[in-house]
Amino acid sequence: MDLQLRGKRALVTGSSRGIGRAIALSLADLKVDVAINFFRQRGPAEAVKREIEARGVRALLLRGNVADEAHVDRMFKEIADQWGGLDILVSNAASGVLKPVSELSLHHFHWTMDINAGALLPLVQHFIRLPSQGDKSVVAVSSLGAVRAIPNYTAVGASKAALESMVRHLAAELAPRGVRVNAVSAGTVDTDALKHFPNRQQLLDESARRTPAGRLITPQDVANAVVFLCTDFATMIHGQTLVVDGGYSIVA
Repeated sequence: MDLQLRGKRALVTGSSRGIGRAIALSLADLKVDVAINFFRQRGPAEAVKREIEARGVRALLLRGNVADEAHVDRMFKEIADQWGGLDILVSNAASGVLKPVSELSLHHFHWTMDINAGALLPLVQHFIRLPSQGDKSVVAVSSLGAVRAIPNYTAVGASKAALESMVRHLAAELAPRGVRVNAVSAGTVDTDALKHFPNRQQLLDESARRTPAGRLITPQDVANAVVFLCTDFATMIHGQTLVVDGGYSIVA
């Protein structure tokens, strides 16, 4: 099926590994040029760049902390200089403090909110100023912790809930300007990020047991949903959060 994304240009934040990597490579498979954002580990980002270029499209390596406005300014200046515009923005970079409430500080809370929710604002503000080849698409990556209570997830869950609220408000304001804004909420995915959970194996086992589809979600499952929201098949989807969890959240 021709999804008509050939020749478009995308920025995927946090795309050196995990879900972000799967999104970047899936877009490249459809002949989309991809800007790869990373912050600390250049090696994995360079590996993704090589994989994208091997698919016959352009890749741009952008080091930067999306929670730092100066870094975001610099990244978008480089995109403008190198490519002249941007058509797709995937806000995937995430972090946060995983602690019980009794150990959380306001510093932990603000830091988590800044990178998981606050970063979307300057990213979108820069994105809408750049020329595009048609309508623009923004997709933010969220998680079930936005609507469900998960142990040690208080700060991250609150940041993801804020992210989904921002998606709705941005969508309502930007739709008349030809900009779609949506989110994809992922179920439990066994990525490097999950290694920071003290109860990682318990989460994986419980999720696999409870998921009606019979298996855990993979990064590719999430990437497929993100790609769909970037296509013209999703033209009239605005401000929605698409849940990709194999049915986990519908089971009592």
